[in-house]
Amino acid sequence: MIVVTTPTGQIGHRLVRHLLAGNSKVKVVVRDAARLDDDVRAQVEVVTGTHDDPAVLDAALPGADALFWLVPPNPAAPSAEEHYLAFARAGSAAVRRHDVGHVVAVSSAGHGWTRPAGVLSAAFAMDVELERSGAAYRAVSPPFYMENLLGQLASIRERGTFTLTCAGDQPLATIATRDVAATTAGLLTDLSWTGQADVPVFGPDRLTPDGMAEVMSEELGRPVGYQRVALADFAAMRRSQGASERAVADVVEMFAAQDEGIYDADWAKAAIAPTDFRTWCREVLKPAL
Repeated sequence: MIVVTTPTGQIGHRLVRHLLAGNSKVKVVVRDAARLDDDVRAQVEVVTGTHDDPAVLDAALPGADALFWLVPPNPAAPSAEEHYLAFARAGSAAVRRHDVGHVVAVSSAGHGWTRPAGVLSAAFAMDVELERSGAAYRAVSPPFYMENLLGQLASIRERGTFTLTCAGDQPLATIATRDVAATTAGLLTDLSWTGQADVPVFGPDRLTPDGMAEVMSEELGRPVGYQRVALADFAAMRRSQGASERAVADVVEMFAAQDEGIYDADWAKAAIAPTDFRTWCREVLKPAL
């Protein structure tokens, strides 16, 4: 039996469908079971609650062969690291209590980066804590999600622009969430692996943001341009929205690390996923617009 956390998220809902298609027995931990698709809810066992709650994990993990772990984002958390570690400590202790043999988590590319990287550093701290459970562990480690651009649909539609904080002429490693889900499903359905390791998985492109804008323009049939936002301006905007100084620093450090090449070392050794940026624009971005 495979336990899946965040089964209604971008990755989790695709993962559940992969597992069910392969006839795996699936139990999900979900805050609101009504958010599950009806056909999925009919095929899975449901535990209601959040997976930073030991009681919820004690209900979910007895008899589990494997656990899928993803920490849900919380921009309002005072500290990304404490947010990730609160979940990871609960998970690691529960895995030990219930002798779960295999854990697969979504982390980030860039393991081995020695400078502060905000939210990405928090994911690396999560990995360390989950490894302490003693289970066989794989940290699926993607770079920048293509789906992050869906938060800019209004700007793309109305102004023909999207923004990031990274240099427009430097390649940015990307991945589609469906490929993260497929990679994770493969690990969870073949538990012959042992030990603890990270698994970088990247999309096939080496596009710059300027290059991404060109592909968007071609696929959407309208001009789209890239505009770089200075980190200082981004930080000022987040402060004006009420974010704490630590929350601002967590995101600024992440973006700075991306711009400084945190993903570069993993690019050469990553598994290459099938979905390129052009395909994603055609199949995801254009319909969303």
